[in-house]
Amino acid sequence: MAKQLPYPVMREIFARFQAAEAEPKGELEHVNAFTLVVAVALSAQATDAGVNKATRGLFAVADTPEKMLALGLEGVTEHIKTIGLFRQKAKNVIKLSQMIVDDYGGEVPSSRAALQRLPGVGRKTANVVLNMWFGHPAQAVDTHIFRIGNRTGIAPGKDVDAVERAIEDNVPAEFQHHAHHWLILHGRYICVARKPKCGACLIRDLCPFEDKTVA
Repeated sequence: MAKQLPYPVMREIFARFQAAEAEPKGELEHVNAFTLVVAVALSAQATDAGVNKATRGLFAVADTPEKMLALGLEGVTEHIKTIGLFRQKAKNVIKLSQMIVDDYGGEVPSSRAALQRLPGVGRKTANVVLNMWFGHPAQAVDTHIFRIGNRTGIAPGKDVDAVERAIEDNVPAEFQHHAHHWLILHGRYICVARKPKCGACLIRDLCPFEDKTVA
């Protein structure tokens, strides 16, 4: 685990991310807050590309909790059967749709606590929804961010909660909103788990990772 990088280095890192891509976007396809909740919940232990392939047909016929309930468990299952753990995920989609209708008047709640009450929605999913839909500077820590946080010293921590706190405490305020997207995309395409593409890295000269790959 690398030590926490000093503030001036953190500022330079995120300034470079911002200059390269000022408005980074999540890769899960959605049309409203409800479909975003469903897509993120389905993405656990699955790729965004795989989820998008399954949800295009699903969201075409069920883009509200009411329509999802009308589609029913069998219908949801049929649409998402190419996704890992699809049977349990289908049950969660039906249950969370019912809760949104019964407890929140059909509208996705905008608080972390309320979102985490929904079946299949953990802190990471809640933070993604808060960030992407409601504009909160919430930090959703996935395996990419956990790896990068510890490898680079951007946000070191022994668990995802510690990494989340490190981002909130150490990333300059003006970069907080997009921080997790920059880090996820960097981890997905450049700072990969095996043989990171250090030669193509924007922050190579600022990163303390000792086992840099040769360009």
